[in-house]
Amino acid sequence: MSPAPSSSGFPSVRMRRLRTHPKLRDMVRETHLSPDDFILPLFVRHGEGERIPIKSMPGHAQLTVEQLVEEAKEVEELGIPSVILFGIPEHKDAVGSDAYSEQGIIQRAVRALKAAGSNLLVMTDVCFCEFTDHGHCGIISDKHGRVDVDNDATLEILVKEAVSHAQAGADVIAPSGMMDGMIAALRGGLDAAGFSHIPILSYAAKYCSGFYGPFREAAESAPQFGDRRTYQMDPANGAEALREVALDLAEGADMLMVKPALSYLDIIRRVKDAHPEVPLAAYNVSGEFAMVKAAAANGWIDEQRIALEILTSIKRAGADMILTYFAKDAARWLRQS
Repeated sequence: MSPAPSSSGFPSVRMRRLRTHPKLRDMVRETHLSPDDFILPLFVRHGEGERIPIKSMPGHAQLTVEQLVEEAKEVEELGIPSVILFGIPEHKDAVGSDAYSEQGIIQRAVRALKAAGSNLLVMTDVCFCEFTDHGHCGIISDKHGRVDVDNDATLEILVKEAVSHAQAGADVIAPSGMMDGMIAALRGGLDAAGFSHIPILSYAAKYCSGFYGPFREAAESAPQFGDRRTYQMDPANGAEALREVALDLAEGADMLMVKPALSYLDIIRRVKDAHPEVPLAAYNVSGEFAMVKAAAANGWIDEQRIALEILTSIKRAGADMILTYFAKDAARWLRQS
């Protein structure tokens, strides 16, 4: 039934009435953004000395272990509950051995945070692209005349990496390599090593995206040849993401992730609709961050307004957690609002 006309002849039900007062707008707001939603990615390196700024990601830097501990204090003070660590090793080799070394950069970083009494939830990225001299996410093989990542051989070292992170004190393991059978292998390896209590946040739907460029500068992880299309997802595919998600859940994933976020809001929504009971993260990746920063530096956009609008859209699409390089700035902005 259509609304009854008012004396003016227009419908008496008007949506604008709920937008007339700022407090009323706040009260009827459907999606609420909070620092509790954020996970801050951090880059840690071997050595001492100054922070090394990441040119394509203003405000971010490669940190030494000591600087990471200080950074963590500020993150906690801002009310951000979690960080995810990416490592830049001192030496790289074909199998990324620093990734699973007891004295590896991530292992040292986690132990330092725990020794300092940090209350942050410490997540660790489990992959090899930062640690291999060729920049791919696992062991390279030449089978049938085709050079590619050897899926099953890589699973073995991924397990070693995950267990070493757990032994160092990581709270959550976040594998990003997109190897088939990865979650089952990691769950089995962690359980066998006595870490059945450690949850796995799976990069279940990780696309082969052009938005990763600044990250590859930050983590020094650009492939030295080829690309990652044989193991990361085709950006054109949506149904495939649901298959990847279902497989990871069947293998034992505790939480899911969609990466990137901004161009994949439809995927976030589809995954959440398919599995509403499973916590869902979305990664607001480096290229998404860098575009906003560059446009704001040129005076073309309002950085605060655009960044918060993007983060709100990611949460509105269905994400329960957002990995974002805006975490610290957004936490400050939300405090002021």
